[in-house]
Amino acid sequence: MFVFWVWSETGWGTNEKLIISILAHRNAAQRSLIRSVYAATYNEDLLKALDKELSSDFERAVMLWTLDPPERDAYLAKESTKMFTKNNWVLVEIACTRPALELIKVKQAYQARYKKSIEEDVAQHTSGDLRKLLLPLVSTFRYEGDDVNMMLARSEAKILHEKVSEKSYSDDDFIRILTTRSKAQLGATLNHYNNEYGNAINKNLKEESDDNDYMKLLRAVITCLTYPEKHFEKVLRLSINKMGTDEWGLTRVVTTRTEVDMERIKEEYQRRNSIPLDRAIAKDTSGDYEDMLVALLGHGDA
Repeated sequence: MFVFWVWSETGWGTNEKLIISILAHRNAAQRSLIRSVYAATYNEDLLKALDKELSSDFERAVMLWTLDPPERDAYLAKESTKMFTKNNWVLVEIACTRPALELIKVKQAYQARYKKSIEEDVAQHTSGDLRKLLLPLVSTFRYEGDDVNMMLARSEAKILHEKVSEKSYSDDDFIRILTTRSKAQLGATLNHYNNEYGNAINKNLKEESDDNDYMKLLRAVITCLTYPEKHFEKVLRLSINKMGTDEWGLTRVVTTRTEVDMERIKEEYQRRNSIPLDRAIAKDTSGDYEDMLVALLGHGDA
């Protein structure tokens, strides 16, 4: 099986290049098998062993990538509610871009790991309009099919337009439509909104103050439900182009989307920024961390 440890003159050390060459080119099932065999062979969780040997952003990238996807999302959701890492966008990403059955697995992993429900923590750590939006998002079980009711799409587009005109952005019906309708149904509703009223709904919502956390989160919900690669491109762009890299956001997007829709995200990034994503990341990171992220971006070609 795969061996990570190499002998050096000073004792046991870690071969980071070997870790990258193995883990970055294995799918979720293979990584889970590696972790199981490692535990059976060495009587220790691979993640705990890596935690002892690795550090900083490279360790975080390896750890997140090695976790089973539901376990990883559970960890990210928990981190996003903590005082020093609070980030409601992460909850939106998990609730709005994961398929319904996957979201159930995330919630099961959350309960197994933290002995409470994700709904409990969201309710405890949010308030007001943010809680009113986030709680149904993490609680819902959306229909995943392609069936669309066009009469319903027209009537709900009208409701959304009325609420936007009234600036009633936390109205019960406004939130109900966004948090319960299938992605296909919501897409039809928002297309009708655009065609009937002359603007995409997010363009209308953006006219509100950009420093309003609820409005920014509301737009992120709509983008994640209808055009997720656009949302993740923005997270990457802001992570890389800030004064000082936002490694938390960069690592999260690369590790969670590599096996899902990274090719579309890379296309969107190139279209928006006129530079390949792997080159942009290489310019902004270094060392083993850079090598791990770049390897993951080419994961599909391995």
